[in-house]
This record gives sequence, C-alpha cells and structure tokens, in this order.
Amino acid sequence: MIEERVDKDLKKAMLARNSTLVNTLRSIKSSFLYYKISNTKRDKSLDDQEAINLLFKESKKRQESADLYKQGGDEERANQELLEKDIIDSYLPEKLDTEKLKEIVNEVVNNFAKDKTKMGAMISEIKNKTKGSADGGDIAKLVKESLDQ
Repeated sequence: MIEERVDKDLKKAMLARNSTLVNTLRSIKSSFLYYKISNTKRDKSLDDQEAINLLFKESKKRQESADLYKQGGDEERANQELLEKDIIDSYLPEKLDTEKLKEIVNEVVNNFAKDKTKMGAMISEIKNKTKGSADGGDIAKLVKESLDQ
C-alpha cells in the first residue's frame, strides 16, 4: 500500500535527517489525512487508487508552483518545487507511453461510437483502465483529438 510506504519512508528520512524528503513526505501524509477526514475515513487506510489520485494532485501543484516561480525569476524555489515533485512522482505508477495511451483512447472512443456528448464517460473509463498511469489532462486532450478526427 502506498500510504504504508510513505510512512516507512518518512521514518527512514527522519533518521537520515533528510529535511527535503521529510517535509515532502509530511506534506503527502497531510493531504492523505485531510482527504480521509473530509470523507469520514479517518480511521481507515486509503486504497492505492485514492492515494494515486491525491499524489497526482500534489505533483501537479508542485509543477504549477515551479512554473510560477520560474516566471517570477526565482530559479532556486522553482528547483525546490521540482525536487518535491520528483519525490512525489516516485510513488506514482510508471507513466504509459503516448502510443499505448492513444491505443486505449481510440479503443474507448470507438466503443462509444465517437459520441461527443459522452466525452466525460469516455475519460472516466480511460482513467479506470489506466489506473493512475496517465495524466487526466493528457487523456482529455487525446479524447478531444480523437473525437475531432
């Protein structure tokens, strides 16, 4: 389970006095706890799919922050955000290559007979098939491209 792995890695990072890793893992644990409290699951473990979804959000936040810091000319902070993003990404499943993702998208779009009104259902089905190994934005973009052909 991802949540247990984060706990174990946090303990190791604390013993190693790796402050960047400790802070990043604490942030992840905090997002897990916030999610569990808001969904009345405080005393239950997250399943891996819930954890993956939360990790994607955290990773995306770090990327957006890094982009904003770069625009503001603060390379040091941008690099710190990207370092944290890399740590978070290490807990995510390996990303599908673009060709494999396109195959899945085309298969699902064809199953829905290229009905543009069901784009949300298509994206949802693709997300279920990829189980966290593809970014939602990339999926939506490919679905839209496939529907426009």
